[in-house]
Amino acid sequence: MDTHSTPTAPRTSAPGFVAGRPPEWDIEIFKAGDEVETALVTLERNRRTFAWKCWGVAADGLQLRLGRSAVTLGGLLKHLALCEEQKFQVGLAGAALLPEFRGLDHGATWETWAWESAADDEPEALRDLWQRAVHRSRDTVAGALAASGLDAVDGNGMSLRRLISDLIEEYARHTGHADLLREAVDGATGEDPPGEFPVP
Repeated sequence: MDTHSTPTAPRTSAPGFVAGRPPEWDIEIFKAGDEVETALVTLERNRRTFAWKCWGVAADGLQLRLGRSAVTLGGLLKHLALCEEQKFQVGLAGAALLPEFRGLDHGATWETWAWESAADDEPEALRDLWQRAVHRSRDTVAGALAASGLDAVDGNGMSLRRLISDLIEEYARHTGHADLLREAVDGATGEDPPGEFPVP
């Protein structure tokens, strides 16, 4: 099994810092910036680390559970894709979810849906779903920043500043889960991705 291999799906990027695009330079050495740059680079760093934990893992590894927990790497990919969609597409842009999430019952069972349904999905489908959600988020956030900056608000009056902060927290929490799961899969460990690992 590969150890933390590199994503093969296309990614959009350009030299320097451009809102809506991952930076070409190593985000691990980012030291100073304005509020927007700091918020987005922090989010991108968390996304990149999470992706690193999930790439190069076969189907059985993506479905591995620890103890009584229902959390899996595959479920995390699906859960975080849904978080991206809910915060930035539905909440901020008032847009439709990706087709995979449409018709989802948001009643009593939606919190467990990602963990349960991911078991039926192919590894590349899960990674592709997450990447598509991330790419859509970048475009939506870039548009909102251009129009209103971090003070842009969603349909519930929540600012973009708060939405980004919430998603950073979501990634930080679940990357900890992913770290333990990945180590259980093949012993791979590490805090930061290698420099050649791109922001997906």
